[in-house]
Amino acid sequence: MAVKDEKSEEGIATERKWGLAMTGEPMSFDPAALDLLQRVNQYLSTRRIRAYLVGGFVRDTLVCRSTADIDIAVDADALTLAAGMAHEIGGKFVPLDEEHKIARIVQLKKGESEEPWYIDLSTMEGDIQQDLKRRDFTIDALAIDLKNMVENPEACQIIDPTGGQEDLKQRLVKAVDDQVFESDPLRLLRAVRLSAELDFSIAPETQTLMRRDCRLIFRSAGERVREELLRIFATNQAAGAVRMMDNLGLLTATIPELEAMRGVEQPKEHHWDVLNHSLETVGSVDYLLRRGTWAYAGKEVLEDIPWSAELEQHFDQEISTGSSRASLTKLAGLFHDVAKPETKIISNGRVRFFGHTKQGAAATSKILERLRFTNKEIGLVELMVRYHLRPTQMSHEGMPTRRAIYRYFRDTGAAGIDIIFLSLADHLAARGPDLDMEQWKWHVGQANHILAECFQHKEIIAPAKLIDGHDLLNLFGLKPGPQIRSILEAVKEAQAEGEIHGRDEALSYVKNRLL
Repeated sequence: MAVKDEKSEEGIATERKWGLAMTGEPMSFDPAALDLLQRVNQYLSTRRIRAYLVGGFVRDTLVCRSTADIDIAVDADALTLAAGMAHEIGGKFVPLDEEHKIARIVQLKKGESEEPWYIDLSTMEGDIQQDLKRRDFTIDALAIDLKNMVENPEACQIIDPTGGQEDLKQRLVKAVDDQVFESDPLRLLRAVRLSAELDFSIAPETQTLMRRDCRLIFRSAGERVREELLRIFATNQAAGAVRMMDNLGLLTATIPELEAMRGVEQPKEHHWDVLNHSLETVGSVDYLLRRGTWAYAGKEVLEDIPWSAELEQHFDQEISTGSSRASLTKLAGLFHDVAKPETKIISNGRVRFFGHTKQGAAATSKILERLRFTNKEIGLVELMVRYHLRPTQMSHEGMPTRRAIYRYFRDTGAAGIDIIFLSLADHLAARGPDLDMEQWKWHVGQANHILAECFQHKEIIAPAKLIDGHDLLNLFGLKPGPQIRSILEAVKEAQAEGEIHGRDEALSYVKNRLL
């Protein structure tokens, strides 16, 4: 691509931000990746196999974005090749797509906590130019000859038959041709995901294609849809991405159950209808977790929100491969009112949604099962949806008692902390620009109190076992049955409240209860 001799300072700064190679300067490769690729090249060269770095690795290198994903196209059967290569470089071979001959090699990095390298090998269709023209987006239709790259990384040339480098400079996600989504409908979600991850725009002509083909997404396997959705919700642009999906017709094509939420009126306290409120909740979760901005909140809204290194670590925790507590809390924000349309009634002139939390939890579970989310992910999101109103129901005057806090964490289990933040996000997304700061500060104060008790007094959340069922049977002559469980639960509540501190006090408490 020809480069003009004269550039504005702003233009030069933009090019430096989005990739040194675009200005004619050398590309900069991760030394660890370069070392790995030298070993891969040695294995392929001894077998006289031509190979090219393609797709995301080239794109991310150009935009100075770190990545653990390496895509390599080879002029050989990738499935046959991958097993031997995995053994040679000390990785694990995983067949991804036997029909299209795509394989993955997973190689652990030196640091135990580091994300492993993922090397995806694909079998080229025709020569490299033809292969690139069959790919999804121009910014992914880029290649570098692997042998040339490892031998002289500073002088390697980029193969770019579709103008991907120019689209990188323009920060555009653009389809290679108008059959891209028909060839693989999952690319519909991938376009949104790339836009969110890179903070790029989707080209207008590509948006037109997406609106045309959005209904094709049903042809994609649930497992693949799950992976793309989780990657979207992992970004700091999740709310904008979900809003974009809705504007393109892709959101309800992917999750038809959400369509019934559109236009459903809410009580006067709400600024938006049910669907728009839910979309805004995704954004307010991001905002409260310090992962993104939210247009309707100023600095004063965030001032007293509880936050600490412990909370940040909590939300960074991996739940299953590809998901974290943060991403699943945002997902729960999208689904938390999914049952409002079917539970809506008007009582005494007021709109109500009796039972929407319980029915919403069941509906969410079915949706996530269809999309092949793991049982652990489904269980966590289901709990968040079921109990998202619970934090504000624990006390209507003053702060919740220790007994109420114990019952809350008993019922919400592993989702207790997540639900507190979902509840706050729900509050923000209900009021929007009409937020009443006095009500908000009360809610925030309550959240702070619950979390302080949780972190500072672990005995409230998980009281030590002082007595068990055998004690009740042997010392008090009780018979097996529901009464045993009821008494043991009452003892735990009394412990949480600070009324009981040891075994003798627990036995005395039971004795007095049975009198």
